Amino acid sequence: MSSDTDSKSSETDSKRRPLKPATQLVHGGVLRSPFGELSEALFLTQSFVYPTMQAAEARFKGDEPGFIYSRFSNPTVAMFEQRMCLLEGAEAARATASGMAAVTASLLSQVKAGDHVVAARALFGSCLYVVEELLPRFGVETTLVDGADLAAWKKALRKETKVLFLETPTNPGLEVYDLKALADLAHEAGARLVVDNVFATPLLQKPFEFGADIVVYSATKHIDGQGRCLGGIILASRALIDETLHNFLRQTGPAMSPFNAWVMLKGLETLPLRVAQQASSAAKIADFLAEQPGVTRVLYPFRDDHPQAALARRQMTGGGTLVSFDVAGGKEAAFALANALEIVKISNNLGDAKSLVTHPATTTHQRLTPEARAALGIGEGMLRLSVGIEDCDDLLYDLKRGLSAARG
Repeated sequence: MSSDTDSKSSETDSKRRPLKPATQLVHGGVLRSPFGELSEALFLTQSFVYPTMQAAEARFKGDEPGFIYSRFSNPTVAMFEQRMCLLEGAEAARATASGMAAVTASLLSQVKAGDHVVAARALFGSCLYVVEELLPRFGVETTLVDGADLAAWKKALRKETKVLFLETPTNPGLEVYDLKALADLAHEAGARLVVDNVFATPLLQKPFEFGADIVVYSATKHIDGQGRCLGGIILASRALIDETLHNFLRQTGPAMSPFNAWVMLKGLETLPLRVAQQASSAAKIADFLAEQPGVTRVLYPFRDDHPQAALARRQMTGGGTLVSFDVAGGKEAAFALANALEIVKISNNLGDAKSLVTHPATTTHQRLTPEARAALGIGEGMLRLSVGIEDCDDLLYDLKRGLSAARG
């Protein structure tokens, strides 16, 4: 619990103007112990001690606030959840062991046999597995649609539809979908809109401002941002978290460890600095790649030639940290380019301080059929570049070396 000093400080702060995100990400949500530690405390404990049996009874019944068991509540994890709420503009949040745990829990907690879910076809491979294979095992019907086609979403809706699910920008095609229009469609149908916002980061896109009901992140990506820990988080209204999600997480146990939550808190402190550098470099790299011989297509949401560029600029405050591009010569050329890079590392992670490149057709989306990959625009010559915080000139030089190798 926080000290009396912190309580008074919070009361004073509440009378001031709202703090900007960069400040909230350093100071928000802190629970300071009586020792007055500067860094957030790391509570590595499974359970908690009660002063009396009556106090334990009251806490389990919900009549008295406090922590019970770290599988579903822990002070360090609670600080991470609160800081994310301040950043995202959400009433409540629950942290999970991974991004996929967040996606799976956000969907499964809302549906039962006989319900229906509509999802965008352009999803990360594991998300597609949950929608296409896992949900139907439990009697939940699913429909995949072209995420950019509002008419397709509307046509897919039924009276049994409970959830619309999408990621925007998408992985790896960087398609951008109209959140306001989709939220309106969902609500008219009595459904909820779940948005995976990991590519945009909580700094560059605010899905709640457009009507989203649930926002999920893989905190493994930009939030940690330094390749250290797995984590995920689900953000929503207090009522939705308390009435729909909390008991599901409590009973099924996809809990974030306190240590990982502490690492995520440290990551959040530098998130604005990292994302600003990454996005600035990504925009320059996208423009550079578009002018290179042997590059047949460049995808970056804020470039004028992006299919949804106007929507991206309305919906996002920056083009993001990722660039996808196709090289002539297919898989052989793409592999040659990636293998020749020295600064950019080959990895399927993203949002890291280090620049990373992957070949989606053989990694993140390899389980899809060639036809399914083709429908998503994932060709054998596509590479997905996650731009890090290195000097942009060094990255450009490294890419020149890779492009030369790809051309043979």
